[in-house]
Amino acid sequence: MEDAKNKLEMTLTSDTDFLLTRVLNAPRELVYKVYTDPQSVSQWWGPHGWDLTHCEMDFRVGGRWHYMMSGPGEDGKPMESWGLAEYEAISAPDSFMYKDAFSDSDGNKTVNMPVADITNEFIEVEGGTKVVSRTVYPAAEHLQTIIEMGVEQGITETWDRLVEYLKTAGE
Repeated sequence: MEDAKNKLEMTLTSDTDFLLTRVLNAPRELVYKVYTDPQSVSQWWGPHGWDLTHCEMDFRVGGRWHYMMSGPGEDGKPMESWGLAEYEAISAPDSFMYKDAFSDSDGNKTVNMPVADITNEFIEVEGGTKVVSRTVYPAAEHLQTIIEMGVEQGITETWDRLVEYLKTAGE
């Protein structure tokens, strides 16, 4: 069982950005791989009850990750959520940066939805890897929109699924 140091911490660092941190009990190279390999990502990305049913990833500077999560909607009917990441910088296995946006099924960014700059860092620590993810929005109202959509619960559940996946990913 994980102790308190291995739980997700979400810190609002200003009115436009937040920081996520969590220590994972796995080597840095493995954690980095499961973040950057489409077959691995499709096994753990998304909150509980959601599946990554579309996952096209071109992990390189200038490349894109276009994906779709499907899960239960509020009315009990299936719901789709499309996303798009555009990779801007990669320093394997230390970090990568990307623009994160909502999209349609063709990979076009959704108008009037927030676009964020995200930097993921992977830091070797005793017993595993500390993941530090900084998300920055251009305006406070964009961050507020994401908070109201339940980002903290969604990312907590997603990273909980990552923890479970890592238990078998290195075998």
